[in-house]
Amino acid sequence: MSGSYDDSVGVEVSSDSFWEVGNYKRTVKRIDDGHRLCSDLMNCIHERARIEKTYAQQLTEWAKRWKQLVEKGPQYGTVEKAWHAVMSEAEKVSELHLDIKSALMNEDFEKIKNWQKEAFHKQMMGGFKETKEAEDGYRKAQKPWAKKLKEVEAAKKAYHAACKEEKLAISREMNSKADPALNPEQLKKLQDKVEKSKQDVLKTKEKYEKSLKDLDHVTPQYMENMEQVFEQCQQFEEKRLRFFREVLLEVQKHLDLSNDVSYKNIYRELEQNIKTADAIEDLRWFRANHGPGMSMNWPQFEEWSADFNRTLSRREKKKASDGVTLTGVNQTGDQALQHTKHSSVSSSEKNQSYPTEWSDEESSNPFSSTDANGDTNPFDEDASPAMEVRVRALYDYEGQEHDELSFKAGDELTKTEDEDEQGWCKGRLDNGQVGLYPANYVEAIQ
Repeated sequence: MSGSYDDSVGVEVSSDSFWEVGNYKRTVKRIDDGHRLCSDLMNCIHERARIEKTYAQQLTEWAKRWKQLVEKGPQYGTVEKAWHAVMSEAEKVSELHLDIKSALMNEDFEKIKNWQKEAFHKQMMGGFKETKEAEDGYRKAQKPWAKKLKEVEAAKKAYHAACKEEKLAISREMNSKADPALNPEQLKKLQDKVEKSKQDVLKTKEKYEKSLKDLDHVTPQYMENMEQVFEQCQQFEEKRLRFFREVLLEVQKHLDLSNDVSYKNIYRELEQNIKTADAIEDLRWFRANHGPGMSMNWPQFEEWSADFNRTLSRREKKKASDGVTLTGVNQTGDQALQHTKHSSVSSSEKNQSYPTEWSDEESSNPFSSTDANGDTNPFDEDASPAMEVRVRALYDYEGQEHDELSFKAGDELTKTEDEDEQGWCKGRLDNGQVGLYPANYVEAIQ
């Protein structure tokens, strides 16, 4: 037998090599993927910018809400200032995150958008110009080699078929020799068939070897042309990869607040403000404004006089002017201290003043002998009748002093005295408690 043959040789083995016909399409697809990746990166940055904006808004709203709560709350003094500093930190950090959002959208997002537009050129028929150029380049480089490869495949198929036919002819001849019923003429035909098949094997083998030789001859040029097109694709992809690296570094700089001087100053200032909180100073202030350090117009013996024949009602005390000269007031040493801060004024301080003149409305001196039996309290407030009005609370209010009412929005109560010059009304809750409340916190019930 002039040639060996194996049935398994005719089975095609798939290859994933770049050099196989058509496998260049993966490098062509990478160009389209590059355009999509630009869009993905823009979407990624846009989402992060939206997160930065939302976080900044939440910080601002949180700071505003808690500033109001702290101002209306019972905290006072330097600790209140330190507490406010925490909200100030949130407002400043909010501004920095808004700056991050602006930088991401106005710089990074726009930079990618412009680069994508310049790097990828859309065609009228769809797809990108760069993709088509790469596709055409690979197809042109592969066409001559693919043609020779097709010839090799055809020659190989013919050679393998001739080998198979030779093997069958030899097998029939061997079997006929053992058959006594076969005449010499039939045996001669089988021998001629074997001889012819051997000649066919020689011819197809020669053609097969020649086609392989022709293919090997064009392969170096094929590889060179394919390399050139591939390098062009590599250069295009290198530009994209380097650009992405550059943009991501810019994004990192915009996101990284650890190296921002203003960011460091925010927390340095916050630390200083918190450390200035002084418990002793706050206690001293509270003692002077709400404790034993407060001034007091202690009762003294007074001679009866027609000009000074009554006590002041609470409403008249509220209407008294601030510039008052006090007589008979004993002060402690704490009142001589300089008080540095009191941002929120309580209702008792707003209402606290002293009489400059006596009223003539009352008919008798509270210390006269007519009240000596104890039927009248000289310290009672003026009990003059007033028009009572039902009102409804518009907001929550928590009384800051013992003589103030507390209520929730929607609660109803009775106004017993009209609003004074400082914006306070006197009223009565349904449970009978009487006290003061801010006039602008309620509305009349129609």
